[in-house]
Amino acid sequence: MKCPFCGVLDSAVMDTRINEEGDTVRRRRRCTACNRRFTTYEQAEVQLPQVVKKNGGRVPYEREKLRASLVLALRKRPITTETIELAVKGIEEKLLLLGEREIPTQQLGELVMAELKRLDKIAYIRFASVYRNFEDVDAFSRVIQEVSPDDERLS
Repeated sequence: MKCPFCGVLDSAVMDTRINEEGDTVRRRRRCTACNRRFTTYEQAEVQLPQVVKKNGGRVPYEREKLRASLVLALRKRPITTETIELAVKGIEEKLLLLGEREIPTQQLGELVMAELKRLDKIAYIRFASVYRNFEDVDAFSRVIQEVSPDDERLS
């Protein structure tokens, strides 16, 4: 590891620790030339797929955009921020398991809808109404009938 102070490429690891989540390694290092200490962090690099838009254009996957969509659908619903973060993480894990370099927005939208259907039926209906761009009341009614009316989260 290159020393940030003197630029020498040799350093010794003094201490190694893993964070609580187990996804980051913190290393305390000492430069063999100038003896100054510095800290480095290691984290696994994962490649999420590019998103293919309806018009054929490709854009990088944006975690914040996904999170914002969930937050908007779940606005004023009894779902915690932690639950939303877990939902985002779950969707990203599914994207990684697909192993694809690209994913159509339709497929990503379906993953979001599945997660919302599990979390909160009202949020699911909100998202579906915008995502599926209903043309008439019958299409909207079919989505409402998909969800169980006896579920207490549908109120």
